[in-house]
Amino acid sequence: MQSKTCSLKIDGNLFEFDVEGKFFWGEHKLLYKRENSIISKTEWESIGYTCVRVFMNEEFEDLKLSILNNIIEALKFHCVDFDERSFTLTDYHKIVTTDELHYKIIDITRNLTNKDFDFDIDKLAKRFGNILGYKLTSWIEELKKTHIQIRINRPHSLDINPPHRDGYLSYWEDIINIWIPIEGCNKNTSLPVLPASHLISENDICRTKSKGAKINGNTYYVPCILKTKKGILNMVRPNPRQGEALIFTPFLIHGAAVNQSDVTRVSLELRFPRVDC
Repeated sequence: MQSKTCSLKIDGNLFEFDVEGKFFWGEHKLLYKRENSIISKTEWESIGYTCVRVFMNEEFEDLKLSILNNIIEALKFHCVDFDERSFTLTDYHKIVTTDELHYKIIDITRNLTNKDFDFDIDKLAKRFGNILGYKLTSWIEELKKTHIQIRINRPHSLDINPPHRDGYLSYWEDIINIWIPIEGCNKNTSLPVLPASHLISENDICRTKSKGAKINGNTYYVPCILKTKKGILNMVRPNPRQGEALIFTPFLIHGAAVNQSDVTRVSLELRFPRVDC
């Protein structure tokens, strides 16, 4: 294991954090298949991402309430002492004050399924399918389940994934990534992406293997992309507004969503595969 400093820029601002892992340069190949990509019918295929409006006001509030209830249930499961009636998502960090407890909470909230939500997730799959021009489903065949993640990012913390591509994991190769801001999401907290990075060949990327990166003592399923042959990553925050979603190819480099605010950021992550006709 090597200890490296991951240096990157987000909207021109430099961020650094230490990563433990075995780093290597990839093979001479492009993982992204441009001809038959899930985003191949879009006008933004060359940049790899866009923001779209997907919710009506009432729908968004229903989804937000369901997320709030899931987090409350996770807190109660671990016997956290808090006032359920006055609890707000943005004040999560005032109740969960240790990394140890936070990791216990997110061990629940990162492994949810459709049945955990009082909201029609399959309706969203149909809407995003209409945007992409492909039929989508919420069912992940390789995992034999649906899969939903509530991301909870405390202020000024390392509650982040390293920069990575979801497409390195076999069950995410042919999906659309969907990131939905729920609470505390703005230009200082939203998910960074590296524009057009799905078109970067593997031999131009220095990274770890899957489950090969550790940050702040926490091991990640996804690899850590340290840099490219052009140097450090120059990422941007698309910053979708409430009621919108950031959608992108799983081969786009994203992550390192450092929270530069004083409130907890909560977002929802969905991954919808394409249905073979």
